[in-house]
Order: sequence, then C-alpha cells, then structure tokens
Amino acid sequence: MAFGAKTNERPGVRAEVKYVRSSAYKAREILNLIRGLPVARALEVLELAERDIGRVVLKCLESAIANAEHNNQIPADELFVSACFADEGPTLKRWRPRARGRATRIRKRTCHITIIVSRLSADDLEKLREREAASGRVSGGRAAAEARRERVARSRQAKAERKVEEEHDHDHEHDHDHDHDHDHEHDHAEADDDVVAEAVTDEAVKTDGKED
Repeated sequence: MAFGAKTNERPGVRAEVKYVRSSAYKAREILNLIRGLPVARALEVLELAERDIGRVVLKCLESAIANAEHNNQIPADELFVSACFADEGPTLKRWRPRARGRATRIRKRTCHITIIVSRLSADDLEKLREREAASGRVSGGRAAAEARRERVARSRQAKAERKVEEEHDHDHEHDHDHDHDHDHEHDHAEADDDVVAEAVTDEAVKTDGKED
C-alpha cells in the first residue's frame, strides 16, 4: 500500500460543492431522488425540482459529468450517479431579540455536497440501450438534456421579455396619466386666469360707473 493512500475513497469521478447555505437535510431530500439513476434521468429530475437547493445539486452533477468527460474520457451517456451525499458544514449563529429583553438563537446551517458518477457496466448499459429503444427515446442523454435545457432557457427568456413589455406598458400608462393630469392642471390654470380676467373687468366697470 502506498503511503498516504486513502482507504475509504469511493470509485468514480466526483464533484464537490462546499459551504452551501442550506441544511444537509434539505440537500439529502434532493440527492435521494437521483441516487443510482443514469445521468440523463438525473438531470431531468433536477431540472424539474421545485426546491432552490436543486439548482446547486444540478450544477454539482454537471461538474461531475464534465470531469468524467474531460479528465477520464467517459461519454456522458454511459454514466450514472453511483453515490451522492451531503455532510453538515459549520453553523452560523445569530441572535434575534425577543420580548422582555430575551434573545433567541438563529442557526444558519451549511452543508458540503458530493456527487460521484461512474461508468455503467456492459450489462447495465445494454439494458439501458434496449429500454431506450423500446420506449422510442433517443440515445445520448447529454444531448437530450442540453436540448431540454435550451427549451427551458427559451421559455425563461420569453417570460422575461413579457415582463419587460408589461413594465413598459405600465410606464406608458403612467406617463399618459401624468400628461392627463398636467393637461387638467393647465385647464384649471386657464380657468383661474379667466376668473381673474372677469374680476378685473368687473372692477374696471365698477370704477367707470363711479367716475361717471
């Protein structure tokens, strides 16, 4: 045994994300959904996850896949999530003031997320190919995942554009209301000027009558 070799190192290609501002309990709930799945299916699950921690786990899985492709030359469609776990990190301690001079402790949890991907065995890979052929799905999970991610990005972009248009319409309506108020104030000013002019005319008529 070589000096300094790790005896508890799990086989596979890994990626780690440390000091994530979330509790390990929340991360484990998401990790339990993808453990043992092919990476294409795991990416689908994470993209549809509703929890915010799912985005962090998704980035960690994509990093593990990239490490396997570039460092070990393993195709993405031959990988599966062999192990994934979340360890507790340091806890940030804060205080919240309460009644009667008391204080309540606030614990802001952190965690370290690790995902390990490994190559499928020949039998498992053949079964996966047969299952994909039977279901009519296209092989090459990474390409399919990229296509789905592009669709999601286009949908989000369209939603952002609609939001910008709504804000523009709202600002246009606000400017229109402001112009209307300005015109209304202008009409009031003209009316006041007319009243002042009539008052001056009446005063002049009264003055002329007294002189006569």
